[in-house]
Amino acid sequence: MFSTFTANFTMSDYKIPSGTRIGHVHLKVSDLQRSLDFYCGVLGFELMQMYGSQAAFISAGGYHHHIGLNTWFSEGQPPARRTSPGLFHTAILYPERKDLARVLKRLIDVGYPLTGASDHGVSEALYLDDPDGNGVELYWDRSRESWPRTASGELNMFTDPLDLQDLLKELER
Repeated sequence: MFSTFTANFTMSDYKIPSGTRIGHVHLKVSDLQRSLDFYCGVLGFELMQMYGSQAAFISAGGYHHHIGLNTWFSEGQPPARRTSPGLFHTAILYPERKDLARVLKRLIDVGYPLTGASDHGVSEALYLDDPDGNGVELYWDRSRESWPRTASGELNMFTDPLDLQDLLKELER
């Protein structure tokens, strides 16, 4: 059914269009209601449509869907091994730093654990796992003009601890 593709790749003249965006992610989950409780109840996504009793489509701001959730092949199954190939995390981009602070406060208020929090220079990010062990990154991007660069002008991302108390001060402004 699946073919094995092997090739030696070299840099080519083809470049994906700069306006290209990743539109949505569709996740296999073991318990649809538990996932809806997390994504809608904790993170605040809006349920757009149920697709029978085994799938749901959720969004931010009324878009048709940003995240699809289904149990078609995974109902009642344990999480994938952390060392198995697959999706490392789904990254959810917040429009402003204050929005990231609000979701951090929400996570604290409901007692949902973080697995990490990082300042990457270009962005600030909170990391957690959904109920099925799927990684979730909640982040906001700094303006491109403020991204760290090397002396030769190349992007210079890094991973430093994120100051959560400083992030929460956004809520006071």
